[in-house]
Amino acid sequence: MASSLRAFWNSPVGPKTTHFWGPIANWGFVAAGLADMNKPPEMISGNMTAAMCIYSALFMRFAWMVQPRNYLLLACHASNETVQLYQLSRWAKGQGFLSDKKDGGSSGQQKRGKLNGGRKVAIHHLACSS
Repeated sequence: MASSLRAFWNSPVGPKTTHFWGPIANWGFVAAGLADMNKPPEMISGNMTAAMCIYSALFMRFAWMVQPRNYLLLACHASNETVQLYQLSRWAKGQGFLSDKKDGGSSGQQKRGKLNGGRKVAIHHLACSS
């Protein structure tokens, strides 16, 4: 037991390195995203959520390519990517980009009109919030 703990302590991805503490700190992003699931979609920033999705995707690749492979960082950013994509889908539904399949009786033209109208509002919202 003591030898395995010592091996972990002195490993290239152990607690003496940024390969350990960086991912530990990044779990805060996942916790914040999970806490934000209780907030209404109007409170979600589409720009920030999209930036977090790109950030986590890039760092998942980094965690895979760096030597030694940083599985803790990969798991952290994969979790954050999942949470942020869910938040982005909530934001998109709230802005009218995505719709629930409950509009069974309306025609395709009506659906496209609703989607385009929501898109114009969302683009205006994004342009004005920057």
